[in-house]
Amino acid sequence: MSVLDALWEDRDVRFDVSAQQMKTRPGEVLIDCLDSIEDTKGNNGDRGRLLVTNLRIIWHSLALSRFNLCKNPRLATDCIIIAYETSKMYRDFKLRSALIQNKQLRLLPQEHVYDKINGVWNLSSDQGNLGTFFITNVRIVWHANMNDINKLQNQNWDTRSGGYVLGFKIDPVEKLQESVKEINSLHKVYSASPIFGVDYEMEEKPQPLEALTVEQIQDDVEIDSDDHTDAFVAYFADGNKQQDREPVFSEELGLAIEKLKDGFTLQGLWEVMS
Repeated sequence: MSVLDALWEDRDVRFDVSAQQMKTRPGEVLIDCLDSIEDTKGNNGDRGRLLVTNLRIIWHSLALSRFNLCKNPRLATDCIIIAYETSKMYRDFKLRSALIQNKQLRLLPQEHVYDKINGVWNLSSDQGNLGTFFITNVRIVWHANMNDINKLQNQNWDTRSGGYVLGFKIDPVEKLQESVKEINSLHKVYSASPIFGVDYEMEEKPQPLEALTVEQIQDDVEIDSDDHTDAFVAYFADGNKQQDREPVFSEELGLAIEKLKDGFTLQGLWEVMS
C-alpha cells in the first residue's frame, strides 16, 4: 500500500491510536504544540498536550499516552481552517472543476507541469472522449478537447476513486509506456515528500534562549593616577587603635571632635565625601 493510499489523517477521527499513528507522516508538518490542555469531554481532569499539524490535531494525555484523540484540523484555529479548506485541490479527486483557463492548467502554489500529452482518450464513458493530459508534481489533470468543462483531476494516482473507475488510452503504445514510466517516477518522488498545500508562517515565533541571552558587559574602570591619599578610606580603616583620641575644638566646625590622625585634614575628608 502506497503512502497516499493510507492517507487518513485529514478525514478520520480516531481514538486511542497507536504511537506509530501519532507520528507525523511524510508531508505532515508540526505547526504548534500546546501544553496543559484538558479534554473536558472524554478525559475530564487529565492534563494533556495538543499538537497542531497541517493535516490534523492530536491530543494525548501526559499521564497515559494511550488516551489520545486524532482529528482533522477544522476545529483548530481560523488560520488553519482557511489553509485547510482552500487546499483541498491538493488532496481530493475532482470532477468537472474549473481547472483550465485558455487551454492551460491553472497551477497551484508549488506546482510545476512536467508534461502535456495530447490525444488521450478517457474511457470512463461508453463512447470515450478525446482530451489532453497534464502531468504535474502534484496531480494528473485530464480535460476534453471539445468541452473544457469536462475536466478530471486525480491526486491519488489510482484507477478507482470511490465508485468512479478511471481509464485512459494513449496511442501509440510506446508513448503510453513512456507516460506510465514518467507518472510512476513522479509518484515515487511525491510519496516520499507529499505537498498537501497547507502553508503557514509564524507571526510571533518565540526566540531561542541563545538569542535572548545577553552577555554581561564589564564597565570601563577609570584609574586616577594622581598621587594623593585616600583620606576617607584610611580614616575609617583605622580599626586597630587601642583607645579614642583626645577631643579637640575644631574652629571650622565650631564643635569638639576627635583629633585626626597625622596627615589628615577636615578639608581632605570633605573632598572625598563630595
